Amino acid sequence: MEVIHHGGHTGVTGSCHEVVFDSQRSMLVDCGLFQGADARGRDDESHIDFPIDHIAALVLTHVHLDHVGRIPYLIAAGFKGPIYCSPATAKLLPLMLEDALKVGVTRNKRLIERFLLDLRKHIRPIPLEEWKDVGGNVRLRFSPAGHVLGSVFVEFEHAGQRTVFSGDLGSRHQPLLKEPRSPESADLLILESTYGDRNHVGRDRRVEQLHRVLCRTLDNKGVTIIPAFSVGRTQELLYEMNAIFDLMSKDRRCSLLHNVDVIIDSPLAQRFTEIYKTLQPYWDEEAQRVLKIDDSPLVFDNLVDIENHAEHRDTIEYLKSSELPAIVIAASGMCTGGRVVNYLKEFLGDPRTDVVFVGYQAEGTTGRAIQDGDSVKIDGSDYAVRAQTHQLSGYSAHADQSDLLRFVEGMGSRPGKIRLVHGEKHAKRALSQELRKLGYDVE
Repeated sequence: MEVIHHGGHTGVTGSCHEVVFDSQRSMLVDCGLFQGADARGRDDESHIDFPIDHIAALVLTHVHLDHVGRIPYLIAAGFKGPIYCSPATAKLLPLMLEDALKVGVTRNKRLIERFLLDLRKHIRPIPLEEWKDVGGNVRLRFSPAGHVLGSVFVEFEHAGQRTVFSGDLGSRHQPLLKEPRSPESADLLILESTYGDRNHVGRDRRVEQLHRVLCRTLDNKGVTIIPAFSVGRTQELLYEMNAIFDLMSKDRRCSLLHNVDVIIDSPLAQRFTEIYKTLQPYWDEEAQRVLKIDDSPLVFDNLVDIENHAEHRDTIEYLKSSELPAIVIAASGMCTGGRVVNYLKEFLGDPRTDVVFVGYQAEGTTGRAIQDGDSVKIDGSDYAVRAQTHQLSGYSAHADQSDLLRFVEGMGSRPGKIRLVHGEKHAKRALSQELRKLGYDVE
């Protein structure tokens, strides 16, 4: 098997890899959008710039847009094959792409409905941990990756060779998702390296950090803005905030947080949260135990859902005029678009504002610019960054260096070769050095 990379090899977005079985048959693993610096120099970050006539199928690792965002363009280019994915991804994918089309392509309901009808004809869910014969003497198997609900790593077998794609692996500190188990073997392991150069803080430390930031919201009567992906990160934050508010009832200074609105300004996140509730069998053991005493761990008394754009604008005006403390969770996670941008425009210049990053901010994105500088350009205008910014890396959905090494070391036999993808140069370099110290062959 040969692997050709059409995206996600030299950066952290646009993941798209072609597994070549012979001159007549290939399969794609993911087909994602390029974002931030990865999109620079491209005439169209969504364009399919490689031949697809020989592409027999698309295999998905999970539903984040940097892994699935180019699917509408792939289908428009003439792709006719099946889309293999996990059962949970099969439920989440139409919702994710419907929203992406509304935001970036068209709001024409008839066109979107026509695409979604076509999309569902392609989707072929495959049960986890079972080998599936997909024709042409090719088998594949999905196993949980622990990144977001439905995320998997993928194993291909063909002509006595095994190639493994890690997809995006999750960290060990996620209460809603099961930790990934290592594959048995691989002739070639394609391994993500997003956080290949660092380790996250532990679960207790990250909860303590979030607790401290939320208490600061009370002290300065400001607005805390948390940019978060609609699927995965938002649901985990809701789960942990529910627990934090229970703990705060014992803390006199912070007990008033029970009266502070937690605003979820993302209709997509609300819809994903409802789907998460229906997929509780896929939750981790900890969350299963919580369900026995709390049947709604993603809901609490001071949670406010914002539905339409008018409510969104009214909420911003209310927060500006009332000067009451509030916590806002809104997409997008890298601040490249979505409703979080309007909150940033209004409140970044206020020193009472806190911006809490709970996920990776790719190079060239608005989120990275806010992290790194004292001003940021949004929609062509410059905004001063006087807000206090926080990076809570413990909430990242990506495995850190120790998790990635554990994934490799946990394999039944050593992989023949390892190829690092989905990482910036410094992260790849650091992870490569650690793997070579352990005697692995890293390309």
